[in-house]
Amino acid sequence: MQTSDAAVLRLAPFIGFPNPAPPMSKEILDETSGSLTEAAKEARGLAIDAVHACSSGHLGLPLGCAEIGAVLFGETMRYNPSAPGWLNRDRFILSAGHGSMFLYSWLHLSGYDLSLQAVKDFRKLHSVTPGHPEYKETPGVEATTGPLGQGVGNAVGYALSGKRAAARFNTADYTLFDHHVIALAGDGCMQEGVAREAIAFAGHSGLDNLILIYDSNDVTLDAMAEVTQSEDAESYFVAVGWDAVTVDGHDLGAVAQALRSAKENDNGKPKVIIAKTLIGKGIPEVVGTAAGHGEGGAKFAEAAREGLGLPAETFYVSEETRKFFDDRNNTMQDDFSAWEKTYEAWAAENPNLAAELQDGVSNSVPDDLLDQIPEFDPDHKDATRGSGGVVINAVSKAVPQLISGSADLYGSTKNYIKDDTDFSASNPSGRNIWFGIREHGMGAICNGIAYDGLFRASGATFLVFADYLRPSIRLAGLAGLPVTYIFTHDSVGVGEDGPTHQPVETVSGLRVIPNLDVIRPADPEEVAGAWAAAMQRTDGPTALILTRQGVPNLSDVPIAERRDGAALGGYVLRKEKDSLEAIIMASGSEVEHALEAAARLGDGVRVVSMPCLERFDRQEDEYRESVLPGFCQKRVAIEAGVTNLWWKYVGSAGHVIGIDRFGLSAPGNVVMQELGITADKVVEAVEKL
Repeated sequence: MQTSDAAVLRLAPFIGFPNPAPPMSKEILDETSGSLTEAAKEARGLAIDAVHACSSGHLGLPLGCAEIGAVLFGETMRYNPSAPGWLNRDRFILSAGHGSMFLYSWLHLSGYDLSLQAVKDFRKLHSVTPGHPEYKETPGVEATTGPLGQGVGNAVGYALSGKRAAARFNTADYTLFDHHVIALAGDGCMQEGVAREAIAFAGHSGLDNLILIYDSNDVTLDAMAEVTQSEDAESYFVAVGWDAVTVDGHDLGAVAQALRSAKENDNGKPKVIIAKTLIGKGIPEVVGTAAGHGEGGAKFAEAAREGLGLPAETFYVSEETRKFFDDRNNTMQDDFSAWEKTYEAWAAENPNLAAELQDGVSNSVPDDLLDQIPEFDPDHKDATRGSGGVVINAVSKAVPQLISGSADLYGSTKNYIKDDTDFSASNPSGRNIWFGIREHGMGAICNGIAYDGLFRASGATFLVFADYLRPSIRLAGLAGLPVTYIFTHDSVGVGEDGPTHQPVETVSGLRVIPNLDVIRPADPEEVAGAWAAAMQRTDGPTALILTRQGVPNLSDVPIAERRDGAALGGYVLRKEKDSLEAIIMASGSEVEHALEAAARLGDGVRVVSMPCLERFDRQEDEYRESVLPGFCQKRVAIEAGVTNLWWKYVGSAGHVIGIDRFGLSAPGNVVMQELGITADKVVEAVEKL
């Protein structure tokens, strides 16, 4: 069924932001609107042709938001295609990542290093135009946005980073950072909880450098949006501290006016532009319907191209459009050159700040970071969360770019940076971020901070709540982001809170995420080593798994061995005195049980601390063989969690002691005893082997 534009598009009036920018002059509108209209038409053509060529993809957003893209890349945004990492560029995040051809079309048209052939290779194996945008795969892509709503959270993280960068590095004489973060999201993004968590945080935190364009086309994948949503979008945003305006998303002048006003009104509130658009605009057979969301309109490519006034030539870009963006890039290159001169003068007058900024950009940490973490008293006994609190405060002095946040649990996760202040609308330089009870939002925001690459993000909650932010952790692994997660209350040792708060399966669940290091240290010195390893890692995230219950300082083993052992992932904690007869492996709080069992079993028993299976598996074969020699088949592993991942180390002849069930409500030590996490069980298992 064909649907007319007028029958589908239901526009709210342009209300405007507080203190709106003056309207563009008629001369400027007349000068640019023709070029932008032509560019929007050609961007639609590129999207239609790319999706048609591979018979796969999503046409709805690229067609429905073409005018928005034209205004963003053709007039409003500050960027430099020849220097895509320019520190003061405006950041654009496509949260509705399925609409990736929108982004690829505009990156190509605006002059980024994305060739027309790359556009033609959309969704092909090893192309730089994958089905959803991927960070570091495509020049100009700021974030890996696949799952809906993640990009909204990423944009909030980018905005937080930008506010903190301005507060930290701008001086009375020099402005290095005054950019904006712009995200494009759709109805699907807005229905996701992670987006709502991040939106509430942004409003409360006064992130007025953030602009969200809400592509409100009233369609979701299965049906019209009215089937699943009925809220008043403007009222919602205003209620959580945003400024909101509704515009016709196909009106170049209205879109341009809204974006100019949003950029010029840094008034303590983030901005949302609710753009009423027609999904699939340009293909009459599917426009404004759920069928317009995906590739359903691709089969009408030839007719659509003719209807748009495009030539029969596919992947067509006019010389006029090329020249328009060449001229724009020349102007932006002048802006970039002026900023470079500002940076050079600033750096000459502020060498310490310049060094700090460079360390952030390059992810540099001191070579002697471990030496800057004080050693613990041999008699120290505390939960590893408590030791972690000591360590993070030492690390924060050595690594000033470290930010530490918590999902309403600072008092329990112990990761508050005591010598600094809290991030807020009135104090954007603070390093402690109060995320509220928004674990998933915290994860996506931390990813955004890491994407921006100026600061090192960390966030904390109880381990059992890790699944609330699991999609964000997964994306951090995929994108190679150096985020640090602090997960405390790591086992049935949580105690009386019972099985709802006892994460028996969660450590193993995290270990199966590719490119995530999961470190469960056994004592305070292993905690120090774990934190140093996390800070020195630049190609992926790290999860620190910390106890609620106290553990002893394993002071019979040299401090350096324990600290270095945490970075290696596994090491010999107790070496056999006679010939090797058996190996006991453990992580975290169970290492003390392994040591006690070995002492009772005799001099032929080795104890291996295995704080990080992923790091151990990356070591050379020779090292791994020296720790777990193949000739010794008598092996037992113990960990207060599910047993499945340990079998690859103990082999078919060995035994794993763990908890393949949910926990119990009782004091932690009682639960451990009841479920068999004891030295007695280790002794019994070794003797049976």
